[in-house]
Amino acid sequence: MKYSHKLSDAVHILSYVKIYHDADLSSNAIALSIESNASLIRRLMASLVRGGLLETRPGSVSPKLTRPANEITLLDVYNAIEVDHNFLHVDEKTNPNCIVGGNIQTALNKAYSQVQTDAERSMQRITLASIIDDILIHNK
Repeated sequence: MKYSHKLSDAVHILSYVKIYHDADLSSNAIALSIESNASLIRRLMASLVRGGLLETRPGSVSPKLTRPANEITLLDVYNAIEVDHNFLHVDEKTNPNCIVGGNIQTALNKAYSQVQTDAERSMQRITLASIIDDILIHNK
């Protein structure tokens, strides 16, 4: 199974922009911190701009948060970067003539919906500021 690091990388970008606000905020510098490539960083930054979390100016390497870090939640970041806003997905190709295959989608959709709701509530309570605080505490 392949895992997506987009949320982690997007939080990394926003944290980097906040912590290093007076330093080099180029996509190359941020890419070095994430150990990724600058084009991926630019794509994620564009999503964060579209999501209303990051502000950039053409011709200037000075991105900044659009609001205080304590007003940006993990759910805000997730919604800004993810196209498909479902954590879990049901296999739609099952045998409808089997009691399990014919009913698993309905059963799992109900369960997955609850998981989605619970996860989003949790993500709404976690702020970028709290993540940045954790980063800075562990730096000491």
